[in-house]
Formats: sequence, structure tokens, C-alpha cells
Amino acid sequence: MKSFDAIVIGAGQAGPFLAARMVEKGMKVALIERKFLGGTCVNAGCMPTKTLVASARAAHVARNGAVYGVNLSGEIAIDMKVVRARAETVTMNARNGLIGWFAGMDGMTVIYGHARFEDAKTVSVNGETLTAPRIFLNVGARPVIPNLPGINDIDYLTSTSIIHLDRLPRHLAVIGGSYIGLEFAQMYRRFGAEVSIIEHGPKLASREDEDISDAIADVLRSEGIDIHTGASDIAFARSRDGITVATDSARIDASHVLIATGRKPNTDDLGLDAAGVITDKHGYITVDDSLATNVDGIWALGDCNGRGAFTHTSYNDFEIAAANLLDGDDRKVSSRILAYALYIDPPLGRVGMTEKQARASGRKIMISTRPMSRVGRANERGETKGFMKVIADAETKKILGAAILGIEGDEVIHGIIDAMNAGTTYAALQWSVPIHPTVSELIPTLLGDLKPV
Repeated sequence: MKSFDAIVIGAGQAGPFLAARMVEKGMKVALIERKFLGGTCVNAGCMPTKTLVASARAAHVARNGAVYGVNLSGEIAIDMKVVRARAETVTMNARNGLIGWFAGMDGMTVIYGHARFEDAKTVSVNGETLTAPRIFLNVGARPVIPNLPGINDIDYLTSTSIIHLDRLPRHLAVIGGSYIGLEFAQMYRRFGAEVSIIEHGPKLASREDEDISDAIADVLRSEGIDIHTGASDIAFARSRDGITVATDSARIDASHVLIATGRKPNTDDLGLDAAGVITDKHGYITVDDSLATNVDGIWALGDCNGRGAFTHTSYNDFEIAAANLLDGDDRKVSSRILAYALYIDPPLGRVGMTEKQARASGRKIMISTRPMSRVGRANERGETKGFMKVIADAETKKILGAAILGIEGDEVIHGIIDAMNAGTTYAALQWSVPIHPTVSELIPTLLGDLKPV
């Protein structure tokens, strides 16, 4: 049996950085990863997909160059092999960077293999037994595959496998109208494929307010994407030319099907029962405000704890654990203000409450909206789709939430994120003097138009 001061299972966006901090403190740490360092973000999530999004945007801009007085002769051609290779290069650079970083750390032992608990202090991997007083789980999540008729009879894609495509689908059917599905739908439409989105619910991006969901649908439809919401009785069958996707109201002749119906935690094969670690009905590991599980000496970080499904929340889990365990702090997950982005084009930046949540809270609220068509920078760039929206507490004058669907919305939202985290009132932020011409310069104007509801 090999002894360590800590064992980290899973090398996503929390565990490796926590392991590095512990090594800096002179601890002996084992980092166990069953596949690739970097987790979903580096290998099958943010980095490759946003690289693909960038290629798709380049195609879109080139295709619409004449609007800006830039005339290109002939059709825009997409070389999917180059597109794929570029995304793989970005991934490999990041992964190899982690490999080199860890190789230079005395006290760090990286083990590739499938770890399982033998008991609350013991883990087995590759036929060896490891023990440590502290064990951290950062095992991430994977795509959910729904039990739909005919799904096992077709060769479907997931968000993991689609990034390896090196040819353009004739017609991509996306099953699921949430964030992952929407990004791939627009991306492949811009590459030149026909695209259909099939969503069981009544609207796209169901977490968002209805006006945001409607605006997202308008953006996608304007680019020629076919959208089917409220779809039921979804079924699949092989056809002579590909795959038939049937619903209660539509029949789609697709060449490829992407299943984008959510994700589930990678917790079902870790031997958690042997350690006594409790999970909820969905398989997420139950943690307290400090990310500790019900078992003393075991913590769960990142997607597997159900307290966030983003790279930045996973990294913040590392920050919380490191601050509490290594720096004598008392940071809490519940203090985190949730923010995220949807990387369609234009992007959606979101923070805090939706309007629906704010109304349901019983607070007296104020709301302001402004179309991007009234933003000078958006007009100059010729990208006026979308709108800004902010919700505030009428009594405390604090900002409760905001949504910016529009050009650079994923960046502009950070001014509001920072204000919310600092506890700044909207009145104080309203007196800032932003740079002109920017999209962010409209935030004070947006705040000045807040009206009670």
C-alpha cells in the first residue's frame, strides 16, 4: 500500500490545481486520471468547441463580407479536416501544458487509470492500493443518452464525439434545445449543413426568461435553422440516405444526429458505497457549503457535486477548498453568484436571477431592457440582434440579475458580475464613466431606465 497526504481522483478544472497547491505546501499527492488531463473543458468542452465556434464565425463573416464592402469571388469553402485539426491542436497544447507542469513537480505522482474506493481512506487503481487522509473527487460528467425508440439502431453523435468529425454533415438533427445543442446547431449551420433542432420542451434554453428564449430562436431561425419545440414521441430509424427522425409533428431526413439532452455525473463506478459517500437521485455527490461530503476526509469538486456545471464554477470549487483547507479561510459555495454564457453568435451573458425568479422571490423589483439596435457599437459593427436586460431590487438598490444577448454579451456582462460581487448599488454603477464607443458604455443608460414592476 502506497501512502500519500492527499489523493485527487479526476483531473478536471479543480483537482489538478488543488493538487498543485498542496504540493507547494510540501505534501505528497497522487493525481489519478482515467483518460486525459484537463477534463471536459480541455478535451471535449470549452476549448475545442469554442475553437470550432471561432471557425464557424470566420465562415459567417466571410460569407457576409459584401455587407461591409468586402467582396469575395466564388463560394466560401469549408475544409473540415483543417477545422478539426485546429481544434485538436488547441486541445493538445493545453493538455501537454498540464503534463509538463505536473512532470516538474516534486511530490506529485500522476497515475492514469480507473480509481475505485476500497474504503473511506483507501483507493485501488491499476492493481495497486493507495491511501490518504484526504481524498478529493473531481470526476466530471458525461452526456446523457435518453431511452428513445430506435436510438440504439443508429450511429448518433454526442458533444464528445462530434468534435472529431472531419466531414460536413448533409443535415444535422440536434436532439435537445439547451446550451450545448444550440452552440453546435449554429456552428454546423455556418459550416454549411442543414440543421434542425428538436426540443421536447416548449422553448429553447428553458432556464432563461421567455423573451430571451424567443430572441435566441429568432437568431437561429434567421440563419436558416429549423426549430421544432414541444416535440414528443421522438423516434429514430435508419433510412437509405441516413437517419429518419420522427416526432408527433415532423419527419426529418438527417444524415447525422447529435444527442444533446443533458449530462450526468461520472460517479456510478467509483465504489462510493464502499466509502459510504452519499449521492442524490441523479448521482451527484452530496456536499456541504465547504464542498465536504458526508464522509470525513472526502470532498467533491466540479460537475460531480451538482453545485455548478461550468469550468469557472469548478475552478471556484478549487479556490474554495484551497482557501479553507490551506489558508485558514471560511469560504462558502452559497456565497457564489452564478454567472455563465451561451456561445451562440451573438452570445448570451447571464448573471444572477432571471426576471421570472426575481418576480417569484416576492421582492419589489425594477426592470430595464434595451435593444442592441440602440447600441452605437453594435450598429457600427453591423451586429444589432438581441437586447440587454437588468433586474434590480427596488428597496436595496442592488442588482439581482442581468442578461445581455448581443455582440460581446459574454464580456459586457462582467461589469455587472463585478458590481454584484462587490455589493455595489445600481445607483453607484450608474455614475461610472465607461469608454466610448463600446457595448459596455450602455450599462449606465440601461440602469438609468430601471422602472418598477
